[in-house]
Amino acid sequence: MAVASSPIVSPLLINIRTNLSSSSPELPCFSIFPKPTIRKPAVVISFCKSRDGLANEEKKLLLERYGYDANEFVSELSTKSTRRRKEFQKTGKGKQVSPEDPKPPRTTHKLLQVLGGKARRKKLLSAKGMDVRPMMEVVKGAAFDILQVAGGCPASLRPGRWLDLYSGTGSVGIEALSRGCSEVHFVEMDPWVVSNVLRPNLEWTGFLDVSVIHTVRVENLLERAVQFVGKDQSFDYISVTPPYTKVDYGVLMDQISSSALVGEDTFIVVEYPLRTDMLDSCGCLVKIADRRFGRTHLAIYGPKWALKRRKSEKSLQTVAEKIQMEG
Repeated sequence: MAVASSPIVSPLLINIRTNLSSSSPELPCFSIFPKPTIRKPAVVISFCKSRDGLANEEKKLLLERYGYDANEFVSELSTKSTRRRKEFQKTGKGKQVSPEDPKPPRTTHKLLQVLGGKARRKKLLSAKGMDVRPMMEVVKGAAFDILQVAGGCPASLRPGRWLDLYSGTGSVGIEALSRGCSEVHFVEMDPWVVSNVLRPNLEWTGFLDVSVIHTVRVENLLERAVQFVGKDQSFDYISVTPPYTKVDYGVLMDQISSSALVGEDTFIVVEYPLRTDMLDSCGCLVKIADRRFGRTHLAIYGPKWALKRRKSEKSLQTVAEKIQMEG
């Protein structure tokens, strides 16, 4: 507690003059000056609340000592505090910053289905929202039609091992298993998607026993392929369906083309967005198809013999159409 005050002026200034040497006694002479203006001392009070809760009592005693009405002073302070608190509640100022609201729980729904093969028309789970964006069914159907024709088996997929990068719901890899693939490796980094979407889809379609799930980043798997997929690294098919805004397609395709996961007879299916330049080759593979579906593009790379077969299939189809028109 600190107290500062100005000097207090005495209410009377009295001058007493006596003449003690005079023979005749004289009465003392009093000179009374007019009463000066008394100024109330200025008081500055600084206090803090003590641990024993006596701050208010001490403040009242100090105010009464200097002539203030302690009750009036305290009630005025409490009124101001109440008014200020009400203003804060109305305007929202002075409110404590509340922590961010927790995100709503992630949920699933069944919007996808298997298009062909053994598990045809079976519904598949997918995550609600834009966290996981599965390949559109029209794009998926076109991709498998091209692969089947290029592989020489228009009715089904040529048997082999499939690597599904950025698998998400697993709809591409499950479609491959349904159409004749012998084994699929799914690469999905989100544990929640793996537990609540991908694995249940594999169990529902009956393909869990012929599937391998890698809960890692695609970049890490490409860098350490031997650790994840073993010595027999090359795959017959690779699907690449990344989130458009989170990858650099130039860097990604360069990683894939230089990886031991790609063999001489590998087919690579790439879904990419509009205004993205894709090269005409990927390592030793050539582009055998490039189609557009609105804002989505589909590029398929494969061996040179597949490109020749696809061209011959097109020429045969053209001849058959001409004969049908003439007949």
